[in-house]
Amino acid sequence: MKLLQGEALDDLIRRSQREAFHLELKDDYESPAGDEPYRNWLAGGPADDYAWFQGWLTLVRDFIARGAVMRRVRVVTVPLTDYQRWMLEITEKNVDAGEQVRYLPRHLADSGRLTTDDWWLLDDETVVFTTFEEDGRFAGAAVTHDPRIVAYCQEVRDYVWSAAVPYAEYVALQTR
Repeated sequence: MKLLQGEALDDLIRRSQREAFHLELKDDYESPAGDEPYRNWLAGGPADDYAWFQGWLTLVRDFIARGAVMRRVRVVTVPLTDYQRWMLEITEKNVDAGEQVRYLPRHLADSGRLTTDDWWLLDDETVVFTTFEEDGRFAGAAVTHDPRIVAYCQEVRDYVWSAAVPYAEYVALQTR
């Protein structure tokens, strides 16, 4: 496996031709760019201008504009953590940029059909495991093209995608 750091993961996603799929399994993440907006949101502060998020949204828009597909499934604990409630609000920006996002409540998932780590599946040929420090901060990404790992992640992707609820439906369920 090759270890990527810094912007190398975004560059690898950018170079994907057909599809980028992301599986997220953690209920909390730390991000140097998002820490202050998250703390502000927790404190009930003014609306965020999302300037810190624009680089990612541009990547998504550019990716979608060339005909590729970006999908994400978040497996979440219910009730949602504060972090996941914040992410639920932010995800509207991802969806507006063209990313397809679904949510799968952890208690409804078949845990035997999930992996234990977050990862990206790129063009059905590359798996990128995202790694995190103990405090939750992104540490880097491990890349593999091993056909057995790719096939396994394809199976997991197909399962979680079919079991998960599209973003708009999930938001509607949260407001009931």
